[in-house]
Order: sequence, then structure tokens, then C-alpha cells
Amino acid sequence: MGKLPLLNGFIGESTAFREMLAILARVARYDTTVLISGETGSGKEMAARAIHYQGQRRDRPFIPVNCGALPDHLVENELFGHARGAYTDARESQLGLIAQAEGGSLFLDEVDALTAKAQVSLLRFLQDGQYRRLGSSLVETADVRVVAACNSDLSQAVNRQEFRADLYYRLTAMELHVPPLRARENDAVLLARHVVAEAASQYQLAVKDLHPDTVHWLLAYGWPGNVRELQNRIQREFLLCDGPDILVREIAPDSDRRHRADRRIACPATLNFNEAKQQVLHAFERGQLLRLMSESAGNVSGAARLAGKERRALGKLLKKHGIEPEQFRRS
Repeated sequence: MGKLPLLNGFIGESTAFREMLAILARVARYDTTVLISGETGSGKEMAARAIHYQGQRRDRPFIPVNCGALPDHLVENELFGHARGAYTDARESQLGLIAQAEGGSLFLDEVDALTAKAQVSLLRFLQDGQYRRLGSSLVETADVRVVAACNSDLSQAVNRQEFRADLYYRLTAMELHVPPLRARENDAVLLARHVVAEAASQYQLAVKDLHPDTVHWLLAYGWPGNVRELQNRIQREFLLCDGPDILVREIAPDSDRRHRADRRIACPATLNFNEAKQQVLHAFERGQLLRLMSESAGNVSGAARLAGKERRALGKLLKKHGIEPEQFRRS
């Protein structure tokens, strides 16, 4: 295994991945609020950390908080802190996360889970950098960059009147979308090999390669849990593997098949005839190429014979779909 491309804590080579990193670098350059969108497990907190550590505040604190994990009545207490006597058990005053992040960045994950009252308080803070601790009349000031994240379309929450429009516009001064793993071409294979190498080092075991069938599965599966799901699954398969390489032949459950790479096509009813035809052909070609590469263990000539095509023509199709034969070969 060669050295993997590791950038800002991310691993990948796909077009979608590199485009995201390019936008991330620009976002980090400007000291303003950011909204990061992306599916669960896709790496939003990692993106937030990369924005912080590439930015002007890299030497100051990075404070993460999962808004969805906080009980409604504690959200404002956690963010803004409280004064002594603010409530029955408040025997001492307490700094909130905003004060702890002074000079640095506050990462608000699942920002759409904030209560209506907390949204108002956050909006006021974003407008002038001022806030009040619970139970205090003293107005305090903090210099903090807010980076927020959500795994849903926050604009739709605004349309449903579940999230304040004025807060949404404050948070979207800059935006970054972290692509799902299924949209990142062959990155699942790179990530899987990285997970194996790290697990081998952690548990002092020999590194094992991926069986060609496992490579096929990695590329065909839709990864609804994204990178986090891949990390957990591949580490488990590695630790339980008794053979010379890691073999997974699992077919995604019916409930997950809509997420598979070869089924991620738009509803034909929304497309004209030619567009629908092209999408179906694209999905068919990719599925067949993955099967051929798996059956031939990455041998392009062998795959061409199986397909009844010329090697050069098959090679062009592999390039068109971004499929690397090396990933199907045994080490």
C-alpha cells in the first residue's frame, strides 16, 4: 500500500472531495460565520476543525458542542453560562461555551436543534458579539467565530418556520457542503485501507489487504452512515478476519439499495426521454464494470474477454467511470 493522500485530516482523491477542500481553504481564509451541511457521519466536525486550524484563530480554542444532545432547558446555560443564584443549584457562577471559546471558534453541530429562545440569543450574539449569562443583568462581550453544522436542509426548516430566517442568513455568510461517501468515487477504498493500517498499528497486527470482492462491495454499497459507518465496519471486519485478506460479500439491504452508487439516478418522471436513458445506461455500465473487475481480479485484458469487448474500449469505459483496476488486484 502506498502513502494515502491525507489533507486536513481528510483522505480522498475524488473530484467531489478535492472541490470541497478547495472551498474549505477559501472559507478558512475569511474570519466570518460558516454553515457546514452534510449527511450524518460525512465529516462535518472534521471540516469545522480544518476551517479553524487553517484560519486566523488557529492558536486559540476550538470548542465543539452538539446542540441536539443538550436538553432544551440547558442549551442557553451551556452556551452563555450562568450567574451565581440563577437557579436553585447555581451556587457559583459558570462560564458558558462562548466565553471558553474566546478568541477562537465555537462549533455548533446540529444547530437546527436549538430552541426558539436559544436561536434569538444566538442571533443577538452574532449581531454584536454581546450576551448575558442566565440570571445576570451584565452584558458581556466575546470575540468568537461561530461555525455551525446541520445534516438537513436548513432552508427547508426556515420555510417550515422551524428555524429563524434572520439567524439562517447570519450563519450562511459562508457555506460548505461535505459530500456523502457514495458521491466520492473510489474514496471508500482509500479510506478502508487507511482504517486497516491504523487498526493494525493500534492492535499490533499485520496489515491485510482487501479482497477484490470487498473492493466491489465498498464501491457498490451506498454508505448511509458515510465515513463513520465505513470506519466501524472495516475495523470490525479486519479484527475478525482469519484469512489472508479481508473478504466482504455482503449485499446492501433493500432499504439501503436506493443509496447504492449504481442506483443514484433521478426519477425518470422528472427527466426527458434522452436524459433518463443516459442515466440508466450510466448506472448499467458502472455496475457491469465493477462486476467484471471483481471477477477478473483487476486484469483489464481478462475483463475485456469476459465482456466480449476490445481491451482498449473497456479501458476507456473504466476511465470514464473513474474505476481503477489496481484496487481489485491482490497484493
